[in-house]
Amino acid sequence: MMKRILYILFVLMGAMACKKQITIAPSAKVTSYLVVDGNISLGDSTTITLRRTVNLDSNAKANPELGAVVTVESAGGASYKLTGKGNGTYVSAPLNLSANEKYSLKITTLNGGKYASDFVPVKNSPPIDSVRTDITSNGLQIGVDTHDATNNSKYYRWEYTETYQIQSAFRSLITVVQNPSAPPPDFQYPRTGDQVIYNCWVSDTSNTIITTTTAKLSADKVNNAPIALVRANSEKFRFRYSILVKQYAITSDAFNYFELLKKNTEQIGGIFDPQPSELTGNMHCISNPNEPVIGYVTVGQVTQKRIFVDKASLPANWVAETPYGGCHLDTLLYARKVTTTIPTIPPIYVAEVHDLIYSGIELTVDYAPGGYTASSPICVDCTLRGTNKKPSFWK
Repeated sequence: MMKRILYILFVLMGAMACKKQITIAPSAKVTSYLVVDGNISLGDSTTITLRRTVNLDSNAKANPELGAVVTVESAGGASYKLTGKGNGTYVSAPLNLSANEKYSLKITTLNGGKYASDFVPVKNSPPIDSVRTDITSNGLQIGVDTHDATNNSKYYRWEYTETYQIQSAFRSLITVVQNPSAPPPDFQYPRTGDQVIYNCWVSDTSNTIITTTTAKLSADKVNNAPIALVRANSEKFRFRYSILVKQYAITSDAFNYFELLKKNTEQIGGIFDPQPSELTGNMHCISNPNEPVIGYVTVGQVTQKRIFVDKASLPANWVAETPYGGCHLDTLLYARKVTTTIPTIPPIYVAEVHDLIYSGIELTVDYAPGGYTASSPICVDCTLRGTNKKPSFWK
């Protein structure tokens, strides 16, 4: 997880929205820069995320920017305010925006900092024609087909969210709660409803930059653009897998920005190396023009398509690897008699249920004579990795 956090932090630091190249050494005491991420959407809700970076040599995550005033403004003067939802996320209901206007994102932070994007034209994405799946020697290759009959899109960017079902190594049938005024020593309750922690769903979002252009082609048509490759032995294919692909039509300036960012992240040998190329975004600090701002705001309608992949449709020799290889089921007793071969040492009794179950070190699976069967929480509780609430789109 830490590697992923550092990777994301690096990508954010790479997206410096200033007009000059910035080189950051690992030990540099970097000012906390504002990170802006999102798309001003037509026909759907708009979500903007604000974060503050931390020093590159810090183990902390980027911090959410709370309490900001975030608005979308048109070149004609109309203004639409977003609502803070916590964790640095600001949202609005579907906005009545015109496809013929240009729009800017304006931000005022709690400390009085004022930020704004350039005014950006609307680029509505054409529909996704299809999301393809191709079986390869390395796994399942996922691609996208799309086209624009008006020949106006030309520059495309994609994001995706994967969702897949997981199961715990062991099904917990009961919960056990210690009785502070024994006897009895505890109470047992069957797991029902939301307390069932055997089946869960995990969602992962893309963290790579996926772009392409048809500018040099005779037709504005994308054929099987590679989106993701899921390895053959991935746990994602253990039961059922789904991917939701979101498609953006972007300007040539935005395309050049994301392409350069992608090139930089591919060239760099380590996350602390300097950026090899200059990056210029469209976010600026109005109150302090010398302060870098991270991010590139786009405007337009996003199109999306979801597909499902069933295990039965994949090769039979694709065997899913799970993180449960080290899981084992223990039988824990209220009082386990432990003896030695030395006659002068009397037997002792170990309160395994008290020491391991009541303390939460292990979770109960089922009843056993004189106690319970149990295992480590990660082997029993799937909600440590996902949610036990089935997604509304899950068929």
